[in-house]
Amino acid sequence: MASRFKEVLLGKPKDLEDPHIFHRVSLIAFLAWVGLGADGLSSSAYGPEETFKTLGEHTYLAVVLALATALTVFIISFAYSKIIEHFPFGGGGYVVATRLLGDTFGVVSGSALLVDYVLTITTSVASGADQIYSFLPGPWANTKLLVEFAVVGILVLMNLRGVRESVTILAPIFVLFLVTHGITLVWAVASRAGEFPAVTHEVTSGFQGGLRTLGMLGMMSLVLKAYSLGGGTYTGIEAVSNGLQIMREPKVETGKRTMAYMAVSLAVTAAGIILAYLLLHVQPVEGKTMNASMLETLAGSWHLGSVPVGRWFVVVTLVAEGALLFVAAQAGFVDGPRVMANMAHDSWLPHRFGSLSDRLTMQDGVMLMGGASAVMLWYTHGSVDALVTMYSINVFVTFSLSQAGMIRFWFSNRKRFDDWGRNIIIHMVGFLLCFSILIVTVREKFFEGGWLTVVVTGVLVIACLLIKRHYLSVRGNLKRLDEILEVLPSPAGKPEIALDKNAPTAAILVSGFSGLGVHIILNIQRVFPGYFKNFIFISVGVVDSATFKDQEEVERVKNQTEDALAKYVELCRGLGVAASARSDLGTEPVAAAIAVALQVAREFPRVVFFSGKLVFEEERWFQRLLHNETAYAIQRRLQFAGQQAMVLPVRVLEARPTRAA
Repeated sequence: MASRFKEVLLGKPKDLEDPHIFHRVSLIAFLAWVGLGADGLSSSAYGPEETFKTLGEHTYLAVVLALATALTVFIISFAYSKIIEHFPFGGGGYVVATRLLGDTFGVVSGSALLVDYVLTITTSVASGADQIYSFLPGPWANTKLLVEFAVVGILVLMNLRGVRESVTILAPIFVLFLVTHGITLVWAVASRAGEFPAVTHEVTSGFQGGLRTLGMLGMMSLVLKAYSLGGGTYTGIEAVSNGLQIMREPKVETGKRTMAYMAVSLAVTAAGIILAYLLLHVQPVEGKTMNASMLETLAGSWHLGSVPVGRWFVVVTLVAEGALLFVAAQAGFVDGPRVMANMAHDSWLPHRFGSLSDRLTMQDGVMLMGGASAVMLWYTHGSVDALVTMYSINVFVTFSLSQAGMIRFWFSNRKRFDDWGRNIIIHMVGFLLCFSILIVTVREKFFEGGWLTVVVTGVLVIACLLIKRHYLSVRGNLKRLDEILEVLPSPAGKPEIALDKNAPTAAILVSGFSGLGVHIILNIQRVFPGYFKNFIFISVGVVDSATFKDQEEVERVKNQTEDALAKYVELCRGLGVAASARSDLGTEPVAAAIAVALQVAREFPRVVFFSGKLVFEEERWFQRLLHNETAYAIQRRLQFAGQQAMVLPVRVLEARPTRAA
């Protein structure tokens, strides 16, 4: 019943050996625009508002800021298109910083990205709820936080089913947003066309008055502050670069096309909203977003006979905007786990975050992102102002490091590329813009919540460094076991021994050919001398996020697994023992291993299963998190199935600091 319920909730498991699997789970440019570009486009719901509110009474500067906003979107988007060209397997800021600036900058960028994607989910959901509650009765506001928790929960379930499934469901919302906001912006300009001379005079006189009261330096300072504090407008641009793995082949062309779609739509929408605020004289209203006030000013009085079509248009547009913000949270669930998987592959995070579920989703990452977002919603009570501040800081840390990395790339490769000069200028301008926004945001908002994101990111960086140190220590100790491979007996000239299915059989679960597996064989021989007549080696080729790139990579994992098993069989022939091997391919090693093991049990009725488990001299709480309990999980399930299963310990002697004599 549990399996059936899981299948209904999450869908059927996917077949890794299906030759069309990558085509079925990948996204065309339009769907990638929905799943990843929505993060950038939806930021027009809160970025322009923060920019305009910062101007105060100096709203005439909105014209300058609208142009600056559109130009910045195009510059950053073009810079990330270049990153897509040179990093076609994705990874975004983490991979760029790691490869071009080194591991230290890489872990800082990756940690900032993880916090960023948690805040992507939190900010998008909170802002979406604000848009919808802008037209609901005031007393209903008490339910807003509960609704936000529910939305996060629904998005977690959708993403556990798979990226393509969740994006396809949300695509109509995206289209509705484009249509309603296109009508809004066109009508805002068209309805005020006759007032352009008056508006032009208002802006001109405003500039003149600003020069008298603020001075040129003061006016430039205000523009820079408003421009920087509206940095939330650009927060979703990197999502396309990070999510390149889920795009349809050719990935680079699909990614660049998606980036172009997002850049044009975001630039037009964000700049258009800032101008609409100016044209409609929109002012902040307690309990409403400025977009809600703009829509009510523009369309609230529309009537078709006695039908208040304007009111309905306002409601539909705000619902579309709120729903698109919920869609934008997808970027956090799509890209956040992928960054975690990349960092886990490099041993900065527990290796389990690189695993895929049988639905080909990064289940642990999705669950963690959802849980962390719920905590942030609770801590901030869904305050968009507080969340955007924290959100923007980490975004521009990553942006700045990515641009710095690309500057170094082009300068180092200036002899290889004739167009390096033009490209390096783009990244230098991008770095200047991003770093300036970062500095101003931290200075202005540090004591208004900015300190928290700095602290959380710093703690995460320290945790990553400690995790990497632990894995390197364990890896160094396990290398001692590989020394035995140099003295193994050669199978040359020794005959192959036939299996006796009714004889005592040792089935050993191994992962790759290494000293660890050989020690398990020798321990069995030592503890049960001469008892087992057959040795059956079982291995599962695990396809994780690092290898789930294309069908050739999956086939490589399969062949690598079979080659390792062949070496164990040859080793047993050298020892004078009958041996054979069984393998499978999967994303969840426990389930796949159990399936193979039960087949072996039916073939060899007197089988005993063995696996190895790392045992540390001092057990600590974090070791279970960093090293999975696969051996014990397999043992429990085999024993429940009526099979004999043993876990043999493999000691790990951790290095101790020594004193100088």
